[in-house]
Amino acid sequence: MGKLVVTEFITLDGIIEDPGGAEGTEHGGWSFRHPADEGQVFKGEELERADAQLLGRVTYEGFAAAWPAMEETAGDFGKKMNAMPKVVVSTTLTEAAWNNTTIISGDLAAEIGRMKQRYQGDILVAGSATLVHALTELGLVDEYRLMVHPVVLGKGKRLFEGGAGPDLELVESRKAGPDVLLLIYRPSKSAAD
Repeated sequence: MGKLVVTEFITLDGIIEDPGGAEGTEHGGWSFRHPADEGQVFKGEELERADAQLLGRVTYEGFAAAWPAMEETAGDFGKKMNAMPKVVVSTTLTEAAWNNTTIISGDLAAEIGRMKQRYQGDILVAGSATLVHALTELGLVDEYRLMVHPVVLGKGKRLFEGGAGPDLELVESRKAGPDVLLLIYRPSKSAAD
């Protein structure tokens, strides 16, 4: 059975999007301002172990616009990104331009259940803040992999919005670069009982 893994670059104040926009703007490119060589190795290994990606529409459209053109420069990582199955959750997207993409819009819990049965490796969810909030609320996330960057933005979409998030257990922590931490959490077993 597959495992649903939320994998995010995150600021110290919990933001998982780049509210400043493109690289070079006031806050743009915050996740690239701090080198994280060990983190990039981890990301490569993470993608290699994954069987599929689950994405929200906005993240999907950004990835679909970028990755096909980056396959040669990104090597094996780019080849895997383009070749692996991708599932995009959207009620507005009608056509998928990126190869190996399926669009779903029905019962999210049932769709995720089918994905977990179909794939044996990880199902990665990157970015996709709105989707992550829905998955978290439904208790469907098996693991959170967070690369914490030493940045405070003050505004933007947060990993956990609104009320209290789930109780989590830290299963691994290590440096991903000189100033970046990799933290891996799973839902607390005591909270599930």
